[in-house]
Amino acid sequence: MHPQFASTTAPRAMPQLYAVAPRARPSVALPSPAPVLGSLVTMRREQSVFSAGEDADYLYRVKSGCIRLTNQMQDGRRQIIEFHMPEDMFGTESLGRHALSAEAVSDAVLLRYRRQSLEQHAAENPAAARRLYDVACLGLRAAHRRMLVLGRKAAMERVASFLIDMSERIGRDEPTRFDLPMSRQDIGDYLGLTIETVSRAMSQLRREALIDLPTPHHVVLRDIAALTALSGDKG
Repeated sequence: MHPQFASTTAPRAMPQLYAVAPRARPSVALPSPAPVLGSLVTMRREQSVFSAGEDADYLYRVKSGCIRLTNQMQDGRRQIIEFHMPEDMFGTESLGRHALSAEAVSDAVLLRYRRQSLEQHAAENPAAARRLYDVACLGLRAAHRRMLVLGRKAAMERVASFLIDMSERIGRDEPTRFDLPMSRQDIGDYLGLTIETVSRAMSQLRREALIDLPTPHHVVLRDIAALTALSGDKG
């Protein structure tokens, strides 16, 4: 167990596996009953889940809160690779050792699964193997979309695309109103922008009546169609 975990409870049977994939987030459930147990883990804000270079013995599913995957560049700058929201799986990208670090953006509750148990179950169950394959494919789809955002979009387009994505991932019940768990610095490190550029873009979107910001973290999308058009994403 990672030494910084706040607490764990008794193992729980794993009902479902999910993978991060903007725009399309289908469940990939293991056949029931699944003889794979997950342990409930409570994380505090800014607490480390795992660090780059550590043994990748576990996979994780977010029950509540938000987790960020980060990469520390040689010059000391931080790059955020992904934000994981409730029902997302993470840790699936590792082969033996973690290439990235994972930290809690907010207080979070995770389900932790032993990788060896999942792999053994998949080896004995073709349907489970297919669903784990789907997890990997959805992760690749998200990575490809992120490459498009960083490589082909201007700053305003990146921020608009990010807000549309967050509205679908966080504001599922009310997609026009949601609270961002991450800071402006986090958003900048995710989009490859400075915190000043992110703040200017948010202010510009507000002046153009595309969004409203009642508080720094609470976002109201006032014109989703116009915001989607600005982002360059397909509606």
